[in-house]
Amino acid sequence: SLASTAITCFTRGLDLRKETEDVLCPANCPLWQFYVFGDGVYASLSSVCGAAIHRGVITNAGGAVRVQTLPGQENYPAVNANGIQSQVLSRWASSFSVTPGTNSIALEAVGRSVSTARPSTGTGKRPKKLLDKKAGNKDCKADIAFLIDGSYNIGQRRFNLQKNFVGKVAVMLGIGTEGPHVGVVQASEHPKIEFYLKNFTAAKEVLFAIKELGFRGGNSNTGKALKHTAQKFFSMENGARKGIPKIIVVFLDGWPSDDIEEAGIVAREFGVNVFIVSVAKPTTEELGMVQDIGFVDKAVCRNNGFFSFQMPSWFGTTKYVKPLVQKLCSHEQMLCSKTCYNSVNIGFLIDGSSSVGDSNFRLVLEFISNVAKAFEISDIGSKIATVQFTYDQRTEFSFTDYTTKEKVLSAIRNIRYMSGGTATGDAISFTTRNVFGPVKDGANKNFLVILTDGQSYDDVRGPAAAAQKAGITVFSVGVAWAPLDDLKDMASEPRESHTFFTREFTGLEQMVPDVIRGICKDFLDSKQ
Repeated sequence: SLASTAITCFTRGLDLRKETEDVLCPANCPLWQFYVFGDGVYASLSSVCGAAIHRGVITNAGGAVRVQTLPGQENYPAVNANGIQSQVLSRWASSFSVTPGTNSIALEAVGRSVSTARPSTGTGKRPKKLLDKKAGNKDCKADIAFLIDGSYNIGQRRFNLQKNFVGKVAVMLGIGTEGPHVGVVQASEHPKIEFYLKNFTAAKEVLFAIKELGFRGGNSNTGKALKHTAQKFFSMENGARKGIPKIIVVFLDGWPSDDIEEAGIVAREFGVNVFIVSVAKPTTEELGMVQDIGFVDKAVCRNNGFFSFQMPSWFGTTKYVKPLVQKLCSHEQMLCSKTCYNSVNIGFLIDGSSSVGDSNFRLVLEFISNVAKAFEISDIGSKIATVQFTYDQRTEFSFTDYTTKEKVLSAIRNIRYMSGGTATGDAISFTTRNVFGPVKDGANKNFLVILTDGQSYDDVRGPAAAAQKAGITVFSVGVAWAPLDDLKDMASEPRESHTFFTREFTGLEQMVPDVIRGICKDFLDSKQ
């Protein structure tokens, strides 16, 4: 087919379904966020657009790329090219290559938001799916509150222009049962939730509801409205969905009459991504009336330019609809969402007994690094701790010791092999008490990954049950002589999906994606 599929900065080779696929990469992807493995032939874990920039097929201005699926490889090399440092991967199941695509029309013609159209499968039936209006744009994962300005600042006439703009954004998002859901809150003297996420699942209904909104007037107490929306709008009863990013788009004509910084903090605590669309920025004369000139930077999810959006006035706003929709649909950029990547504590309990041996111990450390690497480690994000055990236990580092990924990875590299016996039960009790005890009241979900290569000299069942009772999800990873019964006895329910085993230490590497996936699945299942 002629049409290329618009993809996001983060679409990976393995997200594409056809052998050969023409895709359109967006402009201005953040280079430092790309994950690319290999050179010329890229592991399918790699970002397609990242690989295309790395290869020199496109620049950061985006463009058309043809992606060809290839078989898996051993050894994808790390090469620095065009501003992207690709990474080493020793083996992966499938690969792809990138060549310049033909700059053809994107799938916009099908009435589908181009932001993140998911490439189609190779079956001839798929294009019909795109017209499934009820489902909406399934690739745009978002629960959105439009916080509109209903203050005297904006006035009735511009209020109506604002409603038209919000209506256009709502239509282009591709609202549907499986697509984005939206609601509207009006900010004025007191906030008023006009309708919730659960009220409408069709663009037509939403448009009608927006047209019916009445102008309230009053001060623009945006801070008050933002706080109220973050706390009250996204409950399950009101239609918020599990695992879908929560977004508030704040429309501000001029400036807020109250303090918006505290509201921004509350929104981040609630895992809500705040965007600010400022229209008609305060003029130099007006700046004197603004409480805090940096109000936008303080309220948005992250002050990185992505979450703020400016329009010079409410006239001629149509050209701003698509860029805003593309932002709202980039769920990988929603840095304030609580995801498994930024809301877990993972403790690794490592067997340092003498049967492991020095070189295998290195492979164990590499395994932990590769799991840890997938998570967003920071003082407000995920945290990692490790304990090594023989008959004794040694906390290598606790959850609060390191709050950056670099420091955690370097601490893992520096772990020294103890060598000794195997008392796994004692080690589990020690870790539950000393490592997880101090964080048990925190917001993150707790996971313990136990790595062992043999039979424990003591009982593992009691200590593992106590750990689970303390709210810790346990994964057991066994190598070589580790008895399957012990591994299953330690693992959380369902035991099958929490128990891993490999004959050789070299087999650990292939389990990395499964362990990460397991942690994320448990996180989502537990999340309310």
